[in-house]
Amino acid sequence: MTAWRVRVATLVAAVGVLSACTAGPSSRPEIITNDGPGASTTPSVARSEVPQLENADTSIQWRTCSPEIQSALSVQPLPAWLDARCGKFNGVLDSPYAPDRGTARIQLLKAGDGPVPIVVVNDVDGLPGSVYAARLAASLPQEFFEKFQLIGMDRRGTGNSAAARCVPPETRRTMVEFDPSALDVDDWFHAAQTAGQQCSIALESQLPAFDTWRTAADLDVLRTALGVSRLNGVGHGEGSRVLSMYADRFPDRVGRLVLDGVPDPSADAQLTYEGIAKGGEAAWDAFAADCVQRGCPLGNDPERSLLELLGQLRTAPIDGPTLTVTAGAAMHAILIGLSDRDSWRNLAAALAAAKTGNGDGLRAILAPYVLDSDDQAASFDGTLVTTCNDMSTRMSPEQVTTSAKEWQQKYPLFGPIAAERLAFCAPWTIPDHPLPTPTGRGAPPILVLGTASDAITPIEGTERAAQQLDSGVLVSWQGGGHGAIGVSPCATDVATKFLTDAAVPRNGTVCPP
Repeated sequence: MTAWRVRVATLVAAVGVLSACTAGPSSRPEIITNDGPGASTTPSVARSEVPQLENADTSIQWRTCSPEIQSALSVQPLPAWLDARCGKFNGVLDSPYAPDRGTARIQLLKAGDGPVPIVVVNDVDGLPGSVYAARLAASLPQEFFEKFQLIGMDRRGTGNSAAARCVPPETRRTMVEFDPSALDVDDWFHAAQTAGQQCSIALESQLPAFDTWRTAADLDVLRTALGVSRLNGVGHGEGSRVLSMYADRFPDRVGRLVLDGVPDPSADAQLTYEGIAKGGEAAWDAFAADCVQRGCPLGNDPERSLLELLGQLRTAPIDGPTLTVTAGAAMHAILIGLSDRDSWRNLAAALAAAKTGNGDGLRAILAPYVLDSDDQAASFDGTLVTTCNDMSTRMSPEQVTTSAKEWQQKYPLFGPIAAERLAFCAPWTIPDHPLPTPTGRGAPPILVLGTASDAITPIEGTERAAQQLDSGVLVSWQGGGHGAIGVSPCATDVATKFLTDAAVPRNGTVCPP
């Protein structure tokens, strides 16, 4: 092992042992590990600056969840004490072709019965916000729900919320099955152009209405339906961008916001996607170290095992009725698997099985992302539409090729797939409403959590996002995975105390691994 990998292995071995937090500088601090009681109690912002909590006076009708949502919840059954109910509300579609008109029917899930609502927004390419909120609730202390209820909101264009079903299944599979390391940039562009054209045809004037700007407006409609003057919320990963945009648009309606892994706010797509490549490498190192420490089926050198698997798949892809497991499909599955630390064991088992010719485990990881059904849209389509509508940078094939070659040298595992994803938005129409860099000027304190080894929202981008927010307070967890709440005891403690007691930690606080 290299010295870097040995160091990561040492850090990951400490997961679960250390739960303290220490104050550190706002630039990347050294990891500090002590056994103190938790986060620094010396605040950088007074409690009086944090808005008071309000009980819900909701007009939403909560009912038994649909069989599709109940099935999704059954994958990780909720504790007996946690009640989950479902509801819907109407957002305004607000297409630029019909401003302030049209309806987007948005799916909700309420977890817990406390009087104060906290809205939860997840990544557009992750679990639906409804399901994610239930799983997040199950990771929090039961006493938290004496005061709070979590309201998970599905993103418009995903799940059962005006789902964007527009990419032809064969095009979707092709885009996932590409081997990014081959750097077939012209093929990437051709497939992306087909996807963009078909989405334009299928969605027509609705197409540009699926973006973060308008999703932030959905949150304000939801706030009104909940009967509160200020919105409390938790954003996970890219879902944090929606909440930061809400703070930018409606600063006087912001309550207590926790942003758990904010994407890089830069308008420079190359900078953003290079960060994803770098974050992927760091997350894989954390995963591999954890894998070795617990004796997983990938052996003592998981990276070598992965490279051997990718070589096998390039020679002999694993055919299947729904999806061929190629080297590219495996890399997409790895990125998805790395995002959920609870699934790391399943990811390791799926990779080990694929080496023996069994691709079922990797297909299971990819299924919600790639496969469409009558009950559930593939998240690929909503992700592509929202990402490309948000992104104002459009790269030429020559520019993507240059980046791909450079990143392949610097980040051999994840550089090519980051370049591939950069290319997928290149033929897309320029958005009518490019996202501004959120500053949240005039908003109360906003807690920002970053994770050191995060493949989805890399720590450097989260740090930049926190710096751009006028009232951002950064706490970094020196662990691995996507998001810190419910995984890091220290970060969870910081977040719950902020939400419950208005306790604002010192900016730059560090949670050990």
